[in-house]
Amino acid sequence: MLLDQRRTEILQVIENKGFVSLHELVERLGASESTVRRDLEYLDGIGQVRRTRGGAAYTGESLMPFEERHERALTEKQRIGRYTAGLIESGQTILLDGGTTTLEVARCLNGKSLQVVTNSLPIANLLVNQPNIELILIGGYLYPRTGVALGPLAAAALQGLHVSRLILSAGGITERGLFNSNTLLVECERQMLEAADEVWVVADSSKFGRSALVHLCPLSAATRLIVDDELPESWRTVVRDAGVQMDLVEERASQETHPVSQR
Repeated sequence: MLLDQRRTEILQVIENKGFVSLHELVERLGASESTVRRDLEYLDGIGQVRRTRGGAAYTGESLMPFEERHERALTEKQRIGRYTAGLIESGQTILLDGGTTTLEVARCLNGKSLQVVTNSLPIANLLVNQPNIELILIGGYLYPRTGVALGPLAAAALQGLHVSRLILSAGGITERGLFNSNTLLVECERQMLEAADEVWVVADSSKFGRSALVHLCPLSAATRLIVDDELPESWRTVVRDAGVQMDLVEERASQETHPVSQR
């Protein structure tokens, strides 16, 4: 079993049970005790689990159901969604990943004539009855907690596509770049990066300084980063140093339909 796959399985088991003993994980994975200990130390270090005597307990949020994730920082996500949608012009082809912030972007696309590609069932359900939107749904294994199509079928479909802009979310952002919670998800998003001329990352400020299970890409892979104006100055400097255009969305500014706060 590959390293990321093993750690993903460990994380899923711990989340489902709340607490799992070291012995149970060793038996389940068929890995050595020292290997599982190292995996637990890594997951503890990124804040997804808490090491305890004889095992580990779940403390993360990255694999929680879509509805629960959507409620976190909802006001900021809505501001970012309105602002980002205001930057998208009719006639464009855009690719939306399955994040909760990209869902808020999709909510604000009413009235625009667009070609929208997505692997997100929640986004597809939202846009399917919009008469001006030509919707292309990427199929594959439907991950039950998120309603996002993943796996080889989704990756293969994305390989044949080209879009002008990818609107991408993230489970966490550090100086190393973007992270997400699931190996299959990251593999699919890497194909999305290859398919797009521009990459716009939409993320509320709480995502900064947080890692997740799998590294997706460096910050420099993004063309533009759209975030609420609660982002600390230290992180603004990190983004600028990576050469990424940054839009800081104020509450008042998010009602506008054109860029108002770019750094």
